[in-house]
Amino acid sequence: MTDKVTLEQHSQTARRKGEHIRICLEEEVRGVGIDTGFDGYRFRHLALPEIAFGDIDMSTSFIGKRMRTPLLISSMTGGTEEAFNINLRLAEAAEARGWAMGLGSMRAAIEHEELAATFRIRAAAPTIPVIANLGAVQLNYGYGVDQCRRAVELAEADALVLHLNSLQEVFQPEGDTNFRGLLERISDVCTHLDVPVGVKEVGWGIDGEAAAVLMDAGVSFIDVAGAGGTSWSQVEKFRSNDPLLAAAAEAFAGWGTPTAECVRDVRKTMPEACVIASGGLSSGIDAAKAVALGADLAGYGRSLLAGAAGARSGASIQPESLYTTLERIELELRAAMFSVGAETLAALRGSKRLTKL
Repeated sequence: MTDKVTLEQHSQTARRKGEHIRICLEEEVRGVGIDTGFDGYRFRHLALPEIAFGDIDMSTSFIGKRMRTPLLISSMTGGTEEAFNINLRLAEAAEARGWAMGLGSMRAAIEHEELAATFRIRAAAPTIPVIANLGAVQLNYGYGVDQCRRAVELAEADALVLHLNSLQEVFQPEGDTNFRGLLERISDVCTHLDVPVGVKEVGWGIDGEAAAVLMDAGVSFIDVAGAGGTSWSQVEKFRSNDPLLAAAAEAFAGWGTPTAECVRDVRKTMPEACVIASGGLSSGIDAAKAVALGADLAGYGRSLLAGAAGARSGASIQPESLYTTLERIELELRAAMFSVGAETLAALRGSKRLTKL
């Protein structure tokens, strides 16, 4: 009986992960009536930058590792063969370009050891920061420091991020919705884990108030994951067979705090925090605006997914498109820095040439 239950759970997990990939690739899952907020800002062009384009330095440090860029491939997927192939392509591209790499939720690997291989991408990315990932709410459902440590070990990761996805859990048929008392459990993980622990949202944003509470609990970095990109209530709407849940999920299509607003608010509230801006970013100009608003890193998710997934219909996969996308984002960031006279990220951060429209 136990083996049968395990196989059924394994099948359900694989089906859910596969559905998430398909929906994000094929359906319109962006928030409706809400954007990232970056369009509300504009750089004033500096006609005489007095720097050389070739001297621009985009290097930075994150969780104790040097990086060539302040850019991150955000947590997306794992737990199936298709997800492993996506993660592998993302890891290879991240290593080649000097980006950090976040993995999707590793709950599947913790509960089904045979799925652990779908998260093992370190061999393809030996030098970059790799971030393991678990849902924070699982700390209320039997998880603790041991499971968090196991996720880090399986991924050979440099850090762990705990994701907050309360609204998604409400609309997910399999959702876990008891978020009571999580802060104390998050703090316990931060205290006892041997690697930095961060917290991220999944697309509705972390503001300054929430960030302050989390940082006081011992969190090492905050990924705001604001609104304006993928809406996971929309994703779950497309998964749902329950008309009531689907209709209610649609009502939240415009929910959340825009990414730019989150970054500005977290930086203002917690000046010393390590802040990652993700949620709807698609260009290097978005990254430049995020850094100017106070972000340390800029993260990209669904805008990279198609290039990593390749052709799902049996045609040959062309991963070059993924590499090209990363290279384009870097070039746009560098060009934006050049055009405002910022030779380093420190010069870009807090630039007075970013104005609110």
